[in-house]
Amino acid sequence: MEDFFKIGIITATHGLHGEVKVFPTTDDVKRFKKLKNVTLDTGKAQKTVLEIESVKFFKQFAILKFQGIDSIEDVQKYRKASLLVPRSEAVHLKKDEYFIADLIGLAVQDEDGTQIGTLRDVMETGANDVYVIALADGRELLLPAIKQCVLEVDVEAGFIRIHILDGLLDGT
Repeated sequence: MEDFFKIGIITATHGLHGEVKVFPTTDDVKRFKKLKNVTLDTGKAQKTVLEIESVKFFKQFAILKFQGIDSIEDVQKYRKASLLVPRSEAVHLKKDEYFIADLIGLAVQDEDGTQIGTLRDVMETGANDVYVIALADGRELLLPAIKQCVLEVDVEAGFIRIHILDGLLDGT
């Protein structure tokens, strides 16, 4: 399981005083208001913890100002960097909700418990998520993440048990 979750990506600087525009990768952009710190991941080995000084919102973006970073030159190097939070500070999930990062890579079983593939991705469509399953025979199955199709999810044991509705495998 992941120790950190990506909650946003710095897309650009904002103004001249060290603010950054962040594209949120979390369901609730307002959660930035509750955060005191974020971990900056530039893709290099070392991660840096930054203290959030202020948060504003503009369209779908969060505008963040970090403590001690006061000029456009100081933040330009962080463009395209990811902002992470530790699992301990992740949002609390309701029953039958899961972090996508915990689902990716799980074995997918049919109703009889036979492994048929691996969960490769989760598409968020608005109405319901769609599981992208790489089948063992090389095909791909797009499975709606609804109760009729997803029978059991056991992140600890590493599997998802599904029911494939009639017609879902036709033409794949």
